[in-house]
Amino acid sequence: MTTGYLKLSLIASLLALAGCSSAPSQPKISQLHNEVGKLSKEMRQLTRQASALEQQGHLNSGAAQGAWLLPLANTGVILKSQAGDLKLSLSHIQSEANGTRATLDIHATGDAPLPPFSAEVEWGELDSATGQPLSISSLSQKIEVTSALLPRGQVSVSLRLSSLSPERLGYVRIHDVVLTPSATAESTP
Repeated sequence: MTTGYLKLSLIASLLALAGCSSAPSQPKISQLHNEVGKLSKEMRQLTRQASALEQQGHLNSGAAQGAWLLPLANTGVILKSQAGDLKLSLSHIQSEANGTRATLDIHATGDAPLPPFSAEVEWGELDSATGQPLSISSLSQKIEVTSALLPRGQVSVSLRLSSLSPERLGYVRIHDVVLTPSATAESTP
């Protein structure tokens, strides 16, 4: 009986020690919680981006004139215009004192150079319930892409989008693209 008790006691002790040695230490648990938190945050960001991308596609599918860019979608769009097919995207979106500063990247599709043109840039918030643009509080400005000495297929235009922080900036819409006479055509008799 003593031998059985001793064996049982030894097995119980070994199981207890095995349980202690395989139990993760406190730093490993904290590290695991941190990694789960990071993954959860990345997943929420990807979900918001996917939703914004879907909304951007929806807005552009119904737009006969102009192109909609949603900063959260972080994806460019093609605008069919008088200046040809233009690929538009936003980059370098950051806060500034009176709102948001961003760069509008414009690329000609194919091998064609960009002609000189002007366009209207409108920006505003999206309705949090419907995801639709709130045109009541929208603002706009005119931009101009001038002719260059050498043909170029892309240009970056600095935008100052006043009154809205990057967190509140819901959309940027580019429309009314109009070709402008080039400087060389104006100087020709």
